[in-house]
Amino acid sequence: MGDMLWTPPADVRERSRIGAYLRWLREHRGLDFADYDALWRWSTTDLDGFWRSIWDHFEVIAHTPPTATLAERGMPGARWFPDATLNYAENVLRMPGRADDDPVVISHGQTRAPVTLTAGELREQVRRVSAGLRRLGVTAGDRVAAYAPNITETYVLLLATASLGAIFSSCAPEFGTRSVTDRWQQIEPTVLVAVDGYRYGDKPVDRRAEVAAIRAALPSLRHTVSIGYLDPTGPAPEGALGWAELATPTDEPLTFTPVPFDHPLYVLYSSGTTGLPKPIVHGHGGILLEHLKMLALHHDLGPADRFFWFTTTGWMMWNFLVSGPAVGAAIVLFDGNPGVRAEPGRPAEPDLGGLWRLAAETGTTYFGTSAPYLLACRKAGLVPREVADLSALRGVGSTGAPLPAEGFRWVYETVGDHVQLQSLSGGTDVCTGFVGGVPLLPVYAGEIACRALGAKVEARSADGTPVIGELGELVITEPMPSMPVGFWNDPDGTRYAEAYFDVYPGVWRHGDWITINERGGCVITGRSDATLNRGGVRLGTAEFYSVVEGLDEVLDSVVVHLEDDEGGAGELLLFVVLAEGLELDDPMRAKICRELRTALSPRHVPDEIHQVRSVPRTLSAKKLEVPVKKILTGTPVDQAAAKGALVNPESLTAFAALAQSRATDSTPA
Repeated sequence: MGDMLWTPPADVRERSRIGAYLRWLREHRGLDFADYDALWRWSTTDLDGFWRSIWDHFEVIAHTPPTATLAERGMPGARWFPDATLNYAENVLRMPGRADDDPVVISHGQTRAPVTLTAGELREQVRRVSAGLRRLGVTAGDRVAAYAPNITETYVLLLATASLGAIFSSCAPEFGTRSVTDRWQQIEPTVLVAVDGYRYGDKPVDRRAEVAAIRAALPSLRHTVSIGYLDPTGPAPEGALGWAELATPTDEPLTFTPVPFDHPLYVLYSSGTTGLPKPIVHGHGGILLEHLKMLALHHDLGPADRFFWFTTTGWMMWNFLVSGPAVGAAIVLFDGNPGVRAEPGRPAEPDLGGLWRLAAETGTTYFGTSAPYLLACRKAGLVPREVADLSALRGVGSTGAPLPAEGFRWVYETVGDHVQLQSLSGGTDVCTGFVGGVPLLPVYAGEIACRALGAKVEARSADGTPVIGELGELVITEPMPSMPVGFWNDPDGTRYAEAYFDVYPGVWRHGDWITINERGGCVITGRSDATLNRGGVRLGTAEFYSVVEGLDEVLDSVVVHLEDDEGGAGELLLFVVLAEGLELDDPMRAKICRELRTALSPRHVPDEIHQVRSVPRTLSAKKLEVPVKKILTGTPVDQAAAKGALVNPESLTAFAALAQSRATDSTPA
């Protein structure tokens, strides 16, 4: 059991949004719950009652009100609110508790000066762009693609697209041409909105050639709109409109096309590190209900809040962040390099304090980021409360990878003991976290506080039975509204069923290892497809990284287990990135092995340790354990990983070279 680092205030039920929801349940439903566990159990058994209460409590704007909640309960194929019509954008733009002149979008970056939109300005921008898309012939069901960063225009475009019942899809502009076309050739967009480039730190990145290549590869395109982001005065590419033309003044009113609950809102993609990325279709109603629940009841966000998450438009956390105004929260956007201070007229310098200073400058009350960023700050010796006034901050969110106990302690020691740290895990597949935090529960070091309301998460043993206090396969045994509507171009649902329901019929298998303890706390220990299985004991990769990267000399690492076809122990291979100027020698190998043996167990001691220049990561910073394993077992690099989906494709070369030398060494003379 980890140390208790934070406890809810005594009056949490009076001050929190989940407390208001509990009072509402008592008054309107006659339901009374003694604690969070009782509420969670009701939410995952009475699915009709719980999800209809979310609809009613948050007063969802509907064009056709629902008469049924869950028409089909089985998975895959659950049907939610089958007769209701609504529009996601209309519900977001209601912005409850916000006056027209309240700032609701605060955008900072390294390419241009800060931009702020009030509630009235956001609605006006969406009204104009919606009319502009209509002029381009966009109607319900058409796809609109954004090759654009985390800036106000991308957000306005999402809401304008959704207002028409058209379908949005974004790729961050750091994605290479191949990664973008692998995604968008599947959905055949008719409109492309693209930036000309951006600055990352002080480095200008021109993307005009990539945009030209993307346009050439998408014969479905009828129109291209250019955002002069890197060069605001430059001309639009030939045959393209400028953003100002799309958003030109008009008298057309802002209207919202009523669509069915499961009408496609946007298409998100699996990381695409192996094979074509899966095009995951999310619906208007499912995303709206899930985000209302999560943002208000779990993150406790409302009209007094400014909500930030460090993300790009290529990660589902952007889609999660930009639902903030639906619960009245203002959102803070950032585009740039979080590890560099870049100011006009000065050379860029390493600096991890920028996001914390941004939080202070913008009055951020909830600061969301990734576990790797928090651990990098810790490793750099940063003390955020010494570089920024974080008194307004009351919540810190961490996702993207498991956050170890020392990461939790660092937050409480250096950010502040007043904040609630919420580690959460979920995925692109559901566009949310299904395990996370909640204001009613304490925070324990290294532990995710709870399973989210409405998310029937279980750990399953190898024989398929639910287990408590043991490592198991993470499954979801009841449907959630934000599970995908389906995959694009998968009319009979075969690909969708294979992705989640091939192991346990009727049960969603997510692909992570999880341990759920007696009080409902959770620990995620890595991907189940990257399992380390030593002597019959399954080991999660997250605990490896916590120990190895806790060493001052180690900046990054990746571990893989190569099974033995003969049934032996196989080989455990560890790869480390060392601090500048250090070389991996026998004393360093011995130190790493000693740390792993002491902190974890003798089973965790690797058979070989190798030094590499960098660990391959996706554009959303996830380590590529499975592709590394494939390369080491003989799969050619181009088949093992889609290089365009990596932030550092050159990192794969070292693993290919090692695979070659191992193959040569094992060849009989």
